[in-house]
Amino acid sequence: MELHHGIRPNLGQFLHQLLQVLLVGLTIGMTRTVVPALAESDFGVPKNSFVLLASFVVAFGLVKGVMNFVAGRLSERIGRKPVLLLGWMVALPIPVMVWLAPNWSWVVAATVLLGVNQGLTWSMTQTSKLDITRLEERGLTLGLNEFAGYVGVALAGILTAYMATRFGARQGLLIFGLTVIVLALLLTQFGVKDTLPWAKAEAAKHAPGTNQVLRPRYPLNVSATPSTWEVFTLMSWRDKRLMALSQAGLVEKFVDALVWVFYPVFLYQQGVSLPQVGWIIGFYGFVWGGSQLFTGRLSDRIGRHRLNVWGMWICGAGVAAMVLGQGAVWWATSAAVSGFGMALLYPNLSAAVADISHPAWRGSAIGIYRFWRDLGYGIGALGLGLAAHFTGQLQAAFWFVALSMLASGAVLKWLGEETHPRINPASTLVNP
Repeated sequence: MELHHGIRPNLGQFLHQLLQVLLVGLTIGMTRTVVPALAESDFGVPKNSFVLLASFVVAFGLVKGVMNFVAGRLSERIGRKPVLLLGWMVALPIPVMVWLAPNWSWVVAATVLLGVNQGLTWSMTQTSKLDITRLEERGLTLGLNEFAGYVGVALAGILTAYMATRFGARQGLLIFGLTVIVLALLLTQFGVKDTLPWAKAEAAKHAPGTNQVLRPRYPLNVSATPSTWEVFTLMSWRDKRLMALSQAGLVEKFVDALVWVFYPVFLYQQGVSLPQVGWIIGFYGFVWGGSQLFTGRLSDRIGRHRLNVWGMWICGAGVAAMVLGQGAVWWATSAAVSGFGMALLYPNLSAAVADISHPAWRGSAIGIYRFWRDLGYGIGALGLGLAAHFTGQLQAAFWFVALSMLASGAVLKWLGEETHPRINPASTLVNP
């Protein structure tokens, strides 16, 4: 049977994958508001233990980064669906461990499993949608993917805040988590198709000697079937464009680590109620998710590079604004500004990587990009925890992240280039 690429001919499977990434977002989102805000009262974290508080996100980032790397390579060998299914099976113990947790170390251990789950599942939902869609739909595809995921994150933060108020933190997270994860397992098993055949069909169209109207600016000097190490070095330093994208992905996760670890603590210390904390942080997630409905599509028309650079700077400005004012409206607006910056950069960094990664090794390239990106959770959480620890001020973590975003955006502007093949096609392939 001939396989057709595009959202319309694969609409049913595309919608299945969007539902999957919504459930992935709900799974990580259940830990975003309740766990940090109640770490001291419910999980025994001593007051002002900033590094200890950040430890669960450090663990998450390190594990998720590695699993992104593994997921990309594994999916090219055994297929996308088996990796997705494995990710959901790993998630089953998480809500039970948080429910039973006698101390903070159990929460950290549960977050390690969450890192495995997120690395396997989010990677596969993104890769699978790229497999079945066309090149000119790539920005829209990733925008819809991240919209669904981060709306899920925002919804889960709000819903679990209300459930924790109604049932208690532990029981509320148990009910919510098990419901989401069991539903995801069933939908994966009975509704999701493996999309690896579509990737192989696309790779055949890009073989040497085939006719193409537009050829992306793929790097030169890459083997037909490159090893893991070859793709890793290409993504990390051998191609300056891919290196610039990888470092930007790493640093932008400093923002999400800050939102996850210290936004709830900061707001809770200001006397904001737990449901209100959920709503303020929810503005970050809702604006991030909702704006990606047009920022991904916009990059298909005007290119990725400008949106990525400005996204880094706007997002950092929103972080800085958070500690420069007072009141729920100010904090919600600052969170929304950061969310809009993330919407400009988040789908389009990934789209830029996908633009110049050959279909034969795109799964590995995306996995390695996501390895560096989500390693930013660990590096960022450790950095902001140390900044708060050595200054004794929670606000120092916000400034650490804001300045990091400014510097990283400058590096991206300097070393990066437009990757959209319609706007900057490769008439002759040159190695940047």
